[in-house]
Amino acid sequence: MASTAHNQDSGDLVTLVCSGSDPDEKPDDIVDEIIISTAEIDRWDLPSVLTHKVIKIEASSHRLIEESSYFRGLLGGSFSESRLSSISIHWNGESFVNVLMVVFGFDVEISSDNFIPLNEAALFFGVDSLLCKCRVWLEEVTSFRGIQSPQLCLDGLVHIWKYGLEHVEYVAANDFILQLCTSYLAMNFMWALSFNSYTDVPDKLLYSCIQHPDLTVDSEKHLCEAILVFLNANTAKSEGLSNSDLCDKIRTSLLPLWYTLGKRRCSFFSKFADKATSTILSLARYPSTNSTDVFRGGDSSQLRIRLTKYTHKVDVSSCPQITAGLFLLSVLPSCETDSMLRKIIKKDSMNNGNIGESSFQISDAVCQNLSFEAVQELDISNCPSLSLESAIDCFCKLFPSLRTLRAAYYLNFKIRKLRQLVQKLPLLANIDLSLDIKPVIPAQVSIAVSSSVLIPESSTALSYTSKPLVSNIIRLTLEGRTDLSDSDLRIISEVCRSLSYVNIKGCTSVTDHGISEMILKCKRLKSILACDTSFGNGSVVAFSSGISTETEQSENNLQLMAFKLLTLHVGGCHGITGKILSELMSRADSLKSLCVRDLKLVDDALYRFSGVSLEMLDVSNTEVSFAALSRIIRRNPDLKSLKTRGCIHLLRQESETKERKLFNPLYTPEEIYSELGKSCKLEEIELGWGFSFFSLEALKPAMRTLRTLLVGLGGSLGPDGLKLLPAICPLLETLILFFQVISDSAITDIINTLPHLQSLALCYCLGDISPLSFKFRMPNLRNLKLERVTPWMTNGELATLAENCANLVKLSLIGCTLLDYEAQAIISSGWPGLTSLHLEECGKITANGVRSLLDCHALEDLVLRHTGPGIPRNFITHATSKLPMLRKISLDICDSREADFDVPSFVDRCFLSTVKIARCNLRKNTLDFHHVEAHRTPVHKETLIMVWNSNKLVTTVVKERV
Repeated sequence: MASTAHNQDSGDLVTLVCSGSDPDEKPDDIVDEIIISTAEIDRWDLPSVLTHKVIKIEASSHRLIEESSYFRGLLGGSFSESRLSSISIHWNGESFVNVLMVVFGFDVEISSDNFIPLNEAALFFGVDSLLCKCRVWLEEVTSFRGIQSPQLCLDGLVHIWKYGLEHVEYVAANDFILQLCTSYLAMNFMWALSFNSYTDVPDKLLYSCIQHPDLTVDSEKHLCEAILVFLNANTAKSEGLSNSDLCDKIRTSLLPLWYTLGKRRCSFFSKFADKATSTILSLARYPSTNSTDVFRGGDSSQLRIRLTKYTHKVDVSSCPQITAGLFLLSVLPSCETDSMLRKIIKKDSMNNGNIGESSFQISDAVCQNLSFEAVQELDISNCPSLSLESAIDCFCKLFPSLRTLRAAYYLNFKIRKLRQLVQKLPLLANIDLSLDIKPVIPAQVSIAVSSSVLIPESSTALSYTSKPLVSNIIRLTLEGRTDLSDSDLRIISEVCRSLSYVNIKGCTSVTDHGISEMILKCKRLKSILACDTSFGNGSVVAFSSGISTETEQSENNLQLMAFKLLTLHVGGCHGITGKILSELMSRADSLKSLCVRDLKLVDDALYRFSGVSLEMLDVSNTEVSFAALSRIIRRNPDLKSLKTRGCIHLLRQESETKERKLFNPLYTPEEIYSELGKSCKLEEIELGWGFSFFSLEALKPAMRTLRTLLVGLGGSLGPDGLKLLPAICPLLETLILFFQVISDSAITDIINTLPHLQSLALCYCLGDISPLSFKFRMPNLRNLKLERVTPWMTNGELATLAENCANLVKLSLIGCTLLDYEAQAIISSGWPGLTSLHLEECGKITANGVRSLLDCHALEDLVLRHTGPGIPRNFITHATSKLPMLRKISLDICDSREADFDVPSFVDRCFLSTVKIARCNLRKNTLDFHHVEAHRTPVHKETLIMVWNSNKLVTTVVKERV
């Protein structure tokens, strides 16, 4: 703090009497006052001074005249006050004292709490130095983004903006306040959405923010949702702006298809959603024609992704309208001075063929002005019209600092291109190239016949140089890629030497040898997710390689990869033997996440595990005992996720091995759950055998933070347990019940008292529930499964369900035998934004064909089985032409109008990756002797499964219904 101690001449002194801001207030008989001097300003005890009602300050009139226009006019002019030795000041004491401190060369601390009174005092007393300090402070705090600026919260920002608005008409000096506040909110819009008070932002501020050139959002969906939330919360409040004023600013052509379709039922957004849906579908079906129209029209604003110099993340996932050409178009400058740049890029695009289908050779000179250095994360998942290989040339120039690329569901991208990908984007550290887990997992099905056909190679390829490659990849997700081979793993080992996390779940083509080689080469690997692969003893040994004797093990244990292992998911990997797994677990002390579902002999492995940091444990469908499980629970108080569904041995408590005898097995299930309740704060739990209502009581303390609950076969909540759930688990988001006893009152309590519930599944449950269970609104519900629990459901009750659960994106109905063809229109109009629809044994829904269901244009997964024999032979090809997002389809020959279905060719399949066609035999009902021909029950025989990957089409016939 700067000090300017002045030698004050007594003739130069004036006494300033600050007595509050109300000049009409009557003085007390005994005045509480204090006398201080600016000569001793460095010794002022402000907290003590400000406790007095009247503050008298002796100050140099010369200094006041020099620093304040107010005192310059008062003391240096012809006013009578210039001859007085005392001047009354009616102003807030703290603000006035701070003004004097600045006048006499001392710093004051400015915050969002005192900015307004200080700025107001500086304006009134004409202290330019304080005005400058206020402006500098506001410029500094608004130059930071989001959580980097703890000095300014949303409420404080709005308060300051309102102050600037109230005074801007007669104080031009406050213009900067409105500009800085609006700019700050625009740059940090995603940050503002995290505040509960977001909906209290004034209309005018929000409107100015949305119009601001620096408006920064992760995606257009985030902006649209923010506006709709604001409008819903402020339906009765208006400041001269209509709903359309805000909705008009949304670039609806950049919204995800499922989201746009879902908003067609929104009263004040329906017309925008209808128009956007038409545009998106048109662009998705005919990309080259409509893209050219956009160029020719000259107005591409609706297709311009919001990119600013502050953009950190770009999310265009689930947008079938996005192509490489449209992505490039979206980042073009819109001003007239850049028209030449538009022509150059247009020419480059047209010379390379149709927009969206070819690679773009964009010169460095052109892209130099289009680079967004701040972008570090890009999500282009589930964009069927976007060729990943074609787009990478564009991305590497637009986003040179990209570190995270999420590109899920790009079936045609070959892993051998990974080398070129990381060379084009050298800063990439996190890549997600996952696909759907394919239904044919050899250990889970009985394969009758299997064949494959190679897919012709595409001519599109990434260009690259052969210079040495240095990769920064530390996280790689390849889940579901059945085309991943051992040779691809070798490429990964060479390119990604810094790899610490790899997800190869469901990659059924890799071998144990290939996985072990990758582990040996990637020395920094700490997390591996390899469920349902050939991960076996060789891969386990690779984590403990180089250790032969006990002495060596003791000396080098800290160097073992096993000791540093954080995540090990090997569920369904039946190539691992119990002894080898136990050896690995004895060394994996740092494990935080462990999945050994569907494996045998896991008890000994759990006994050998000595770690205390476990946060997730999945032992579903294993022979784990309560003794082994309780040991893990006792030693790992940070456990947040526990999955024990299908563990029938939890009902037993015998001690069978030497290790088990070392542990006291005499624990009842309730005691174990009580231990879990005392030591852990769970977020997810899946239970089955051994779980009861009494277990729920014991678990109460641990379930206050629970978000996901699944109770399966062998578990029993009972009606009383269901009624307790809302009180025990108030934050519950997902509830899945199999084979439970349910009732109307229990389901009603759940619906009415769990406001965060997003996913509800009632499967094969018993009890008496009726349409009354679903008479209440569930606006937050996104996923609903009603399987064998609503046989009474008619078209009318389905319509009521659609009205009350208006925001579903996934729906599964099994056993609703009273539904008919009209149910199609109810589903498509009630839930137009569905991405997954599963209808099985649902009456005669498809008896007259499939029409209205295809109006759910965003469907990605469609299952129609035993819903009526009216589906045409060419339905699969027809559905892919109508549903641009469709990846998976499952049908039954029983529903075919012509007893068969045509299989699409490689070209006609569009985005489709999995086709399942079930076949049944008709079995006579042997109990009906009078109507043998009229009662023939379809019994499943086999399922034809067709799976495409980047290399080939694999056709498999399995005995199971999958």
